[in-house]
Parts: sequence; C-alpha cells; structure tokens
Amino acid sequence: MDDRNELGGTELGKTPLTALNTALGGKMVEFAGYEMPVQFPEGVAKEHLHTRARAGLFDVGHMGQVMLRAKSGRYDDAALALERLVPVDVLGLKPGRQRYGLFTDAGGGILDDLMFANRGDHLFLVVNAACKSQDIAHLRAHLSEDCEIEEVTDRGLIALQGPSAEAALAKLAPQAAALAFMDVKEMVILGVSCLVSRSGYSGEDGYEISVPSAQAEELTKALLADPDVHPIGLGARDSLRLEAGLCLYGNDIDTSTTPVAAALEWAVQKVRRTGGARAGGFPGAEVILPEFEHGASRRRVGLAAEGRAPIRAGAELFTDETAPAPIGRVTSGGFGPTLGAPVAMGYVPTASAKPGTRLFAEVRGKRLPVVIATLPFITPRYKRS
Repeated sequence: MDDRNELGGTELGKTPLTALNTALGGKMVEFAGYEMPVQFPEGVAKEHLHTRARAGLFDVGHMGQVMLRAKSGRYDDAALALERLVPVDVLGLKPGRQRYGLFTDAGGGILDDLMFANRGDHLFLVVNAACKSQDIAHLRAHLSEDCEIEEVTDRGLIALQGPSAEAALAKLAPQAAALAFMDVKEMVILGVSCLVSRSGYSGEDGYEISVPSAQAEELTKALLADPDVHPIGLGARDSLRLEAGLCLYGNDIDTSTTPVAAALEWAVQKVRRTGGARAGGFPGAEVILPEFEHGASRRRVGLAAEGRAPIRAGAELFTDETAPAPIGRVTSGGFGPTLGAPVAMGYVPTASAKPGTRLFAEVRGKRLPVVIATLPFITPRYKRS
C-alpha cells in the first residue's frame, strides 16, 4: 500500500483544523511531520504586518499537549518531579499561572523548550511538535514511578495574537479580557470547556486556546468572523518570533547549546541555581551552573544587516572581509517586515557578543556587514496587568 500523500511525502499528521486551513486557501507543506499552512492568500509579509496591527490566528494543533499528575494527587509532588528534568522553579509557580521551561541533558544541552502551567492539582505542558514523542518518552522514562503522564490527543490548539486579540476573544468569552500575561484559566467558549492562556510566541499580546478537537473548527470560524482576525501561516509565525528574539528549537537551541550560551539565563530562577535544597538536581547542572558565574564560551546574539539582503540560517560569521576562519554562525534569519530590514540571530564567541560589534556574514560567496544588535528587535506588547 502506498502511504505517500499529495505533498509527495509519507503520510502526514493532521490537526483538527487541516480541512479548514485548506478551505481557506492555505498553502500546505510538511512541518514536524504534519500538514501545515505555510501561508494563506494574503501572503507572508501581509500576514505578519496584520498580526502586528490587528490580530492573527494560528493553527498550532501540531504541538504536544501533556498532563502530568503525581500519583499522590498533590501539585507539589508533580512539581518536584518535573524539577528533576528542568532547571526551572516549578514548585513556586502559583495556581493559574504558566512558565517557560527547558528540558536539559547530562551535558547541559537543551533537549527542548516548553510551557507548563499550574492547574491546581496537576501540570499542563505544551511541547514542540518535532520533539513531542521524545519529550513524552523522556517524561515517562524518568517520572513514571511517581507520576502519571497523559498525552492529550483529543484537543486542538489555537493561537490568537495581536493588539486586537483581546477584543476578538472577549466577544466569545468576556472573562478572557481579565487575564494577564502568563495567566491560565479554564473557561466555556461556545458551550465547550477550553483552557486559555494569555501567551504566545509572536511578541504580541494574545492567547493560546486548547479546545476539544470536535469544536476546534467552530471556534476558529467564530474568531475569523471578526474582520480584525485573519488566518496566519508558518511563514509569518517564524518572522514574528524572529523579530521578537524568540528561539526556534532545532535552529537557535539544541543539545549543543546551554541555557547560558542561548541567553536564556532568565529561564533558570535563582532558587534552582544558588544555594538551598532545590539548587541543581537537574540534568547537566554541573555544566550549566558554573556558566552563571563564569559565562559560556559563546552566546546567542541578534544580528542586524547593514544592507537589504536577508542573512539566512547557516551563514558563517567572520571578524572581517578577509578572515580565513569563521567565528560563528547564523541560526535564524530572514526579512523583518515590521522593521523593513533583514534580521537574524546566531552564535558568536562571548568576547565578540557586545552590541555594536561589526562582523561579516558570508552569503553566496560574498561577505556582508552585520552588527550585533540587542534582542528583541521589536518591543514586546504583553499585557502585564
């Protein structure tokens, strides 16, 4: 039996919104094993700018959703169990709040990044699509003795991002307007229970909505009925997160990058790194913790091109136009529609990471000038209170 599909590859996963994405004119491509829209008829640049100006709706149903419960039924036990795998303060997270985290390995590298929420008696995790199978296996291998790990397979995930997101969602769920950045609340929308977090990966205010699969299309259509809300594909999702200085796993972070090298020190709270019973105790602590004191050998930085040509991932970075060997490499790059200029991120030796430092990126055999820039490239507009 031939299991190849119309995209020319092996059978791809589908989200609860795949049929609607196609009906809306989405250009479907393979991404992380799923059939996903890279863009809609509006085009990547206009989708990007519309999200910054009004609101964009993203299908992120390919992401992994996981519930982690301690067999004791206590949140504290689930939190302490997860702390064995992440260098993050899980125990101190208040009910109804969400936090960014990292799975690390024995060498201090990053296995994946994730979001996790305190749901009162259990944790709700969202992990990257490309890593979700290995993440769930990782959780089960290390936490099954005292926790139940349940992959959620009957729910879609929708991201609504942009300055008009609050007004659009509040039409259907007025209580959504009261959430602040990183708040999480279960609420009824169109008659079904949804888990709503005020979060996203665009640098804009917005929400992520976990909705039962059977109602995902109805909710999406209801949101798209608002003229301020347009469907947005992977292309604009990538350029939005790049302008916001946010990492893409597999490009900007992976098992070769530590949290300190990746400029993610803020994701490792003080209680997990300095003194006290909960400092350390996570994979790679003996590598990661000394870097907080002494620094890492290299650092993730922003890169602003002096010209108009985009600097893409993989481009090597040099100290000058004639240097024989590269000192670093671009990990994400493209054109930033908000800025009207190319933007990129990459790694350079820490000694060369000071903002304003001029380097050269090699593009198609030519060395183009770039300048180390402060991240993010745009000012995030999260609703803090």
